[in-house]
Amino acid sequence: MKIDHVHFYVEDAKVWRDWFLKYLGFTAVTSNISSLHTCTEVVKSGDVCFLLSSPLLPTSPVAEFLRQHPPGVADVAFAVKDVETAIAHAEAHGATILQSIGERRIGNISRKCGKIAAWGGLTHTLIEKLSPDSQIIASPNFITSIDHIVLNVAIGELEAAVVWYEKILDLQPRQAFKIQTDRSALHSQVMVSRDGSVQLPINEPASSNSQIQEFLNFNRGAGIQHIALQTQNIVDAIAQFRNRGLPLLSVPQTYYTQLKQRLEIPLSSTELEAIAQQEILVDWRKDNQNGVLLQIFSQPIFAEPTFFLEFIERRSQAQGFGEGNFRALFEAIESEQMKRGTLQ
Repeated sequence: MKIDHVHFYVEDAKVWRDWFLKYLGFTAVTSNISSLHTCTEVVKSGDVCFLLSSPLLPTSPVAEFLRQHPPGVADVAFAVKDVETAIAHAEAHGATILQSIGERRIGNISRKCGKIAAWGGLTHTLIEKLSPDSQIIASPNFITSIDHIVLNVAIGELEAAVVWYEKILDLQPRQAFKIQTDRSALHSQVMVSRDGSVQLPINEPASSNSQIQEFLNFNRGAGIQHIALQTQNIVDAIAQFRNRGLPLLSVPQTYYTQLKQRLEIPLSSTELEAIAQQEILVDWRKDNQNGVLLQIFSQPIFAEPTFFLEFIERRSQAQGFGEGNFRALFEAIESEQMKRGTLQ
């Protein structure tokens, strides 16, 4: 199984198509997905494919979604080997089937797919894999692939969500985290497909003022909090994105002062200066000195503080999600919450 595409429901698909082109260098893909009641644009970068839909009529399913939630991710589509088997398995284990199996055009290619309900307003489309020779050619860019997608659920729902994804989509539980700062806390369980190509951390708030609870309040329910996009050169990519005007989460320079004092850091002083200039977070494990994980986060991209993007570079097959940065990251997010008045 792999992530095929992510479908955003937004107020103006053309505006958001242009946003991804302007700020992240995505490429617009010609498609015929639009209908009488919905306008859909497609953008790609590397293996990443985003569908962006907005309503043309109040009867559009996008309009219904936007009456219940702010703009954001409505559907995460997974490519599976056999969609009939996958849908039958999901239904047998209690999933709600929203669309039975049928032909659907994605871009200019007709593919067999079905759709199931997931958490909150989120759905999952299951799509039969294309044969390798019929894959759409990936566009070259700074962004190469989706590293992971993060789902936020309400307090007390984490265990049920983990069971659901294990039972319905055969994702397996891996790392679990309990993260706490002086002001807030959350619990997280990472779910991974058996081949490792899909990584889905699931978060629940562990305090009333958690950033997860803030997301749930503004999103009016569970949903996708962020998507981590992989790049092979994060320093150059972020420099480019900054030049284009992409708002990014600030990291205090004290983080880099402390970082430079760690004698075992596997980076040259020149690299560290460039990383500090771009305010990128650094994580590594002592048992894999070359396995460096570099990451940075955008500000929320929509009007409300819900969905944001992460950019990540994994050197020498670095694993994990930047656990060493969790405290610095959450304190940076809390600083933004205090500016918004949602955290005292």
